[in-house]
Amino acid sequence: MEKVIIILGPTGVGKTEVSINLARLLRTEIISSDSMQIYRYMDIGTAKPSPEQRCEVVHHMIDIVNPWEYYSTGQYIEQASKIIEKIFKKNKIPLVVGGTGLYLRAMTEGIFEGPDADWSLRKKLVDEEKKKAGTLYELLKEFDPASAEKINQADLRRIIRSLEVFFKEKKTITEFKKNFTRSLPYEFIKIGLTRDRKELYRMIEDRVDRMIDSGLIEEVRNVLNLIKQNATTDLPLPALQAIGYKEIGGYLADFYSLDEAIRLIKKRTKTYAKRQFTWFRKEKDIVWFDVTESYDAWMIAQKICTCIRDIKSVEIIENH
Repeated sequence: MEKVIIILGPTGVGKTEVSINLARLLRTEIISSDSMQIYRYMDIGTAKPSPEQRCEVVHHMIDIVNPWEYYSTGQYIEQASKIIEKIFKKNKIPLVVGGTGLYLRAMTEGIFEGPDADWSLRKKLVDEEKKKAGTLYELLKEFDPASAEKINQADLRRIIRSLEVFFKEKKTITEFKKNFTRSLPYEFIKIGLTRDRKELYRMIEDRVDRMIDSGLIEEVRNVLNLIKQNATTDLPLPALQAIGYKEIGGYLADFYSLDEAIRLIKKRTKTYAKRQFTWFRKEKDIVWFDVTESYDAWMIAQKICTCIRDIKSVEIIENH
């Protein structure tokens, strides 16, 4: 069975630099598994690899969708699998890199393939929610209590999708997930990067400050203008839920100060990193590299490369 290497870990841990060096060592190409780096025009806030890095190593699945468009996990898997096959034909080992747990789980364990989007139904549901906030969540609790327990009441996009599946198919999304799954037919070598929480949180704060200095405010303003000009639906857009864009958007709308926006970005990024840790700790067969106090991406990549040669005998590697 052909092998695919996955580099995963929480946001800000250093995946980009390590993966680029690993790709150089393996003479291969990178497939991004970041659900926000798929969007065009959203470069600074999603911490995309720089143009120089993307010239050095070929990157796929970046800048493939406009921020006013929808893009599903199913679409990601369909496109990514084709790229994987193309890389295999070049006699290279694909290197998948990112922190979007859902993309990685769909790739390695299977994916729920429900009915196609029904935009007419979605609009009706949105209209009902506008009449009275919380209506759709109450409906979900009535028709699909299992999903309601897993979905935050404020996550309107997922609530609408769950109701859409139920109303179209008379089955809950949970039932679909049990019966409609598939995984990609490869052997996955999963490498996880982790750091001491305090160190990671400090790095996150520094990165947010660099994003602001690099022009995040103007980038968000540009994205909001593009969405205003091109969006054809009132439904919540996933791109606008991206950390950084949502908070700076609030600042630009005069909901709060820039200092408050920056504070919220840092807080929510740390919370997201914590959720990623929790998600990945539940995944199977991950070889973890603790890179606390290690900032030499080339050295880390070399150690990972050595590990890959004998991956079956390794459980955890610490590199302090």
